[in-house]
Amino acid sequence: MPQILDNLTPDSRLLPVLQTTLRNRSGKRYRAIQEYIQENDSKCILLSATPYNKTYLDLSSQLRLFVDGEQDLGVRPEKLLRDMGVVNFSATHQANPRTLAAFEFSTYADDWRDLMRLYMVRRTRSFIQDNYAEIEVETGRKYLTYEDGSKSFFPTRVPKTIKFTIDESDPTDRYAKLYSQAVVDVIGALSLPRYGLGTYVADSPAIPPSSTEKQHIQNLSRAGKRLIGFCRINLFKRLESSGWAFLQSVDRHILRNYVFLHAIRNGLPLPIGTQDAEMLDSRFTDSDVDEAQGSMFDPDDDQQEIEVRDSESTGMGSWTVSDFETRAAEVYAEYSQRYKKRFSWFRPDLFGKALEADLQSDIDALLQMLQRYGNWNSAHDAKLKALQKLLTETLPDKKVLVFSQFADTVRYLESQLRRKGVEAMGVTGDSPNPAEIAWRFSPVSNEKRDAIKPERELRIVISTDLLSEGQNLQDCSIVVNYDLPWAIIRLIQRAGRVDRIGQQAEKISCYSFLPAEGVERIINLRNRVKSRLQENAEVVGADEVFFEDEADDQTILNLYHERAGILDGDPDGEVDLASHAYQIWKNAISAEPTLEKAVSGLPDVVFSSRRHTPTAQRPEGVLVFTRTADGNDALAYVGRNGESITESQLEILSAAECRPETSAQPHHDSHHQLVADGVKHIAKVEKRVGGQLGQPSGARFRTYTRLKQYADDIEGQLFDTDALHKALDDIYRHPLRQSAVDTLNRQLRSGIDNAQLADIVITLRDDDRLCVTDRDTAEVQEPRIICSLGLFDTDREGA
Repeated sequence: MPQILDNLTPDSRLLPVLQTTLRNRSGKRYRAIQEYIQENDSKCILLSATPYNKTYLDLSSQLRLFVDGEQDLGVRPEKLLRDMGVVNFSATHQANPRTLAAFEFSTYADDWRDLMRLYMVRRTRSFIQDNYAEIEVETGRKYLTYEDGSKSFFPTRVPKTIKFTIDESDPTDRYAKLYSQAVVDVIGALSLPRYGLGTYVADSPAIPPSSTEKQHIQNLSRAGKRLIGFCRINLFKRLESSGWAFLQSVDRHILRNYVFLHAIRNGLPLPIGTQDAEMLDSRFTDSDVDEAQGSMFDPDDDQQEIEVRDSESTGMGSWTVSDFETRAAEVYAEYSQRYKKRFSWFRPDLFGKALEADLQSDIDALLQMLQRYGNWNSAHDAKLKALQKLLTETLPDKKVLVFSQFADTVRYLESQLRRKGVEAMGVTGDSPNPAEIAWRFSPVSNEKRDAIKPERELRIVISTDLLSEGQNLQDCSIVVNYDLPWAIIRLIQRAGRVDRIGQQAEKISCYSFLPAEGVERIINLRNRVKSRLQENAEVVGADEVFFEDEADDQTILNLYHERAGILDGDPDGEVDLASHAYQIWKNAISAEPTLEKAVSGLPDVVFSSRRHTPTAQRPEGVLVFTRTADGNDALAYVGRNGESITESQLEILSAAECRPETSAQPHHDSHHQLVADGVKHIAKVEKRVGGQLGQPSGARFRTYTRLKQYADDIEGQLFDTDALHKALDDIYRHPLRQSAVDTLNRQLRSGIDNAQLADIVITLRDDDRLCVTDRDTAEVQEPRIICSLGLFDTDREGA
């Protein structure tokens, strides 16, 4: 890429773009770049290690820079369509299934993977090692050779376990008390009313809400269940991260509830913080949910929290009702005076009495838990002691990068280690300049060696996942996971911060904290959490599973037993479709050079068959490779009865994989008929390609739906003509001419019947006045069958 950038001239039509700035379609920068690409027909490269941040719509925003939302993409959101059904999808969303607009309705990762393989070049670490790396004979290490002849070796990622003791017989061991079914039950039973305010709106308030208040109330209703889910999940995740951080969240949650009660009981407006669920998702923020909802503290103030007093001794105060009530009144005063603009303010009479009752019920349950389990003393924190021992005894002179998911845990570790004489620097989303800390920690890799004096260089950095992306930290070769994310990809990203070009160490040591007596405690806790969330989903219909590729029990066991390869990266092993297909071909001709000439000389319609053991996902059938009439390459997979198995191009390509030793077998009796069925299926899909029909009130939508119903009603009758079906097909595939829109709108307003409407549409089409098409200039072509492969358990029907 640097060479490409160096060679760009003012006349170049290649536009390299930093992808992370292009997620917001309404932004001025986005619109300017989109217009530039479209007006100049620019070729475009988007560069990013993290193509999406919050939702898959980030991906579609970037694709829409150069892909029209209604363009035929050749692929569909298969999982979404299987879930909804094609008919229901079309009726609900009015989008062609093979367009970007259709994918925007999907929340399935598999659908977006299929789509992004068409546009994204993704060559993973393992893919590069397997296909491009050389092996040094003396050491067996894999490396890449640069143009200057230098070698870049791939370090080995070595998982290691730091074990800390959880002793249920020790009354001072708060981890043992907190990792209990009782705590899971308390959190699982919370109503969390501040995050579901939409369900507490009064049916008939004494003073009806204003138009502005109505809009705010609608926003509350839309946000509710997701906010509740994130709040509950974060409490569980913080419990696993650090007992101290968990107790601080509980303390903070009770205080915020009391702030609401203070407002309700004094007839004061309620301060409502952010209702953006993604801003409360621990995948995207390292702040506590309640902290994120609106803090009374200045972000530039070093004293981030007043709730936590002295974590060296009793921790968080007396936890009495009077103490919380006093603090709540102080916080409310700050909210309403100094930080009023950070909140939306609601009259308390807009909500029913149940809100006050549920706030108090949650307070009672959490306060009882704090009074029973929460007297935190860092001197008895076995996990903290294990970290201190690792940093001072096991790795006394090494650079170490410690990760935690949560800012509270980072602040706790930083302050406690410093009290114990261990110099460490914390990095969170509140840090004013994380990049500067990265430079001080890793000056060589950031080319800051001359600027960073030795006395300012850092040996230990404790960070949230803020530093797990986009930073060069390869002066270090040791990563410590103080807590385990629920997604294995996070651990891999953390290791990737130090495993980058320029890393000189042969091994990257990745330490993870796990209970000494075994991993069952964490596994059981997570399983209890999942079970409780499932119960909540069934009872109240809340979608509270926000684990994002949640790690299974085996992953945790592999970490505990320090299994080699667990952190090598590429948990999904995916690369882009073009790279995958090309590499299959490259590996084949490298192993057998004569194949290149032999395969290129094969005629169209060549076919073969091999023995196949059928599964539910890959039944017996035939794979067909076709070039369509429009010149597009397409793969089809049809079953024994001619039905389409999948339209996922990667799945079909994977199903076609053969080992070099795989032998051909005689083709099945139905092979050629199934090939024909596959071609028909591809042609059928091509035929239904088109854009959205527009708004239901528009001429195109109304005309198409009326004539489609009319065609169904007269099927097989005298008036069921080929001309009508061709006109319907054109309307679905192409936009109407403006003159046709005007004509049809007039006729529709006049109350024209379906037969008369059909005659007008056919006449408009015959006169080439119906749709904007390129029919006059396009050369009509027939689809070409390139090749086919039979997949059968037996070679003959009767065998």
